[in-house]
Amino acid sequence: MDILLTGGAGFIGSAIATRLVRAGHRVRVLDALLPAVHPEGRAGVVLPGEVEFVEGDVRDRATVERALHGVDAVCHQAAMVGLGLDLDDAPDYVSCNELGTAVLLAAMARAGVGALVLAGSMVVYGEGRYDCAAHGRVSPGPRDPAELAAGRFEPPCPRCGAPLTPGLVGEDAPPDPRNVYAVTKLAQEQLAAAWARATGGRLVALRYHNVYGPRMPRDTPYAGVAALFRSALAAGRPPRVFEDGRQRRDFVHVDDVAAANELALTAVGGRPAGSVRVYNTGSGSVHTVGEMAEALAAGSGGPAPVVTGEYRLGDVRHITADSARLRTELGWHPAVPFAAGMAEFANAPLRCGS
Repeated sequence: MDILLTGGAGFIGSAIATRLVRAGHRVRVLDALLPAVHPEGRAGVVLPGEVEFVEGDVRDRATVERALHGVDAVCHQAAMVGLGLDLDDAPDYVSCNELGTAVLLAAMARAGVGALVLAGSMVVYGEGRYDCAAHGRVSPGPRDPAELAAGRFEPPCPRCGAPLTPGLVGEDAPPDPRNVYAVTKLAQEQLAAAWARATGGRLVALRYHNVYGPRMPRDTPYAGVAALFRSALAAGRPPRVFEDGRQRRDFVHVDDVAAANELALTAVGGRPAGSVRVYNTGSGSVHTVGEMAEALAAGSGGPAPVVTGEYRLGDVRHITADSARLRTELGWHPAVPFAAGMAEFANAPLRCGS
């Protein structure tokens, strides 16, 4: 298969490119190598030699049209990532994520390329699944700054104020994006769904949970918490764990995410015309942020984590994946368990940029 991989020079994109080449696919990478993301430019790009590399911005129509020539499917990873907590960044998030996706989809429609695998995100859910003993399934309201400042981090039942039990969130949960980045990731899915229905295209969206692994970006404003902890340990500093460290997450290794993309690309062309299918992409193993910090500190021999009690209003308390659909329908099974993955990541190389 001939595949256009946008954002293929990045952390997840480069792992996907490697996986696809090893499986015998022909891969063309389109990446803008923006300085904020790739400060070393082409010198910092690590891709298999078989990959055809096109430097260009997914927002540029002419570049995208050239990159689409002769491809069978698109794997769209290009995006500005992070929390999007500062509204000053909103125009950049909208431009990179929404406009970039719209330009790509329009070019795909003109070129007759009808298969798309999209990098989605669990951030579209906002808070995860919660159950109240008295009221069943409930959706917590916005986080209260006064409660957070007092160290009360668990969301209460919005009806009776009782403690809630967190669980695994499924793909059919209603979206509730709670920061700018999350809004743009949901918009990417909605734009792609509109493209599929209007053109008879086929869409698979993989909602990534907390992806980690070798060559994750270093300590930058857009890095994930795993990279921030690793960067601190590399500098001899303890990881600073916000809130009480008991935030529940699903940490999934980048190699497992690459495998999910390969399976999705293989399957998407056989789906019905105009179809849209969403898959959670998480390990299925629930761990806390504090447990992750402790595993990295132990694996690297660095200082123990410090639980600070700090918080960010745009964060969510618990979000963990039910990935049964991906396992059942595409036969995906994560191969890297938490303990082994964190032990490897504790000493794995990071890369410059975000």
